[in-house]
Amino acid sequence: MEPEKTTLKKAITFSPYYSQNKGAVYLGDSLELIKLIEDNSLNLILTSPPFALTRKKEYGNENAEKYIEWFLPFAYEFKRVLADNGSFILDLGGAYLPGLPVRSIYQYELLVRLCKEVGFFLAQEFYHYNPARLPTPAEWVTIRRIRVKDSVNVVWWLSKTPHPKANNRKVLKPYSESMKQLLKNGYKAKIRPSGHDISDKFQKDNQGAIPPNLLEIANTESNSVYLRRCKAAGIQPHPARFPQGFADFFIKFLTDEDDIILDPFAGSNTTGFVAEILQRRWICFEMNENYIIGSRYRFGE
Repeated sequence: MEPEKTTLKKAITFSPYYSQNKGAVYLGDSLELIKLIEDNSLNLILTSPPFALTRKKEYGNENAEKYIEWFLPFAYEFKRVLADNGSFILDLGGAYLPGLPVRSIYQYELLVRLCKEVGFFLAQEFYHYNPARLPTPAEWVTIRRIRVKDSVNVVWWLSKTPHPKANNRKVLKPYSESMKQLLKNGYKAKIRPSGHDISDKFQKDNQGAIPPNLLEIANTESNSVYLRRCKAAGIQPHPARFPQGFADFFIKFLTDEDDIILDPFAGSNTTGFVAEILQRRWICFEMNENYIIGSRYRFGE
């Protein structure tokens, strides 16, 4: 089913840059494109927008002082297009204040305004830990040695109502070896030193462990099909891609097959690619045509 027939208002001159079986990518300013999406029609918005960084990047980031005012108009549109049980996942990197070894608090200021002004609920905060991240910022980490490397992005799971669709059974992790032994040998019910009453129900095999809100996902795709095909075609790949495992986790956790997902800052279109694999419908917006051209290489011929 073509996504423009289900969620986009009729616009004769408006067509996707390219499409797949379950979704399509559109070239243009997402703040304008999203106005073509019907109210209450999306199940998940999953995105990693340009971060507020001290230094300008090629993908067009705003600085921390202007970031919140730049982002809020998008947020009002996101809330409008989400279904009542929909979720908004916002992956944000941190920033240092210019010339100083202290952090900007823009992510937290943005969160407060998203909840207090726009009307989102904070369903839960997540932390995306990338163990492969380089030791930056170099000035404070590798030269002066007064800070440790910054390896965690905050991820806000926001919802339109207090009861978004979610099911942690879809994202269970393999049991640890100690838990496997406990299930095999049994556990004597007792009260732990912390005061928690661990009953014999603790021995039930639930086919996996409930994951924590710390997502350890390395972003190491130096030899991926996407990068190899971009290189062969002479296309510059997007410099700030989030890993497929990140999109996979939230799409499985918060949606069902044939639900509709939007990434308004698609970049290399990791979101659309994973949604396609997981049989979810998807719409992605990107204003840089070169990034869209490169993103096609994530998909087969």
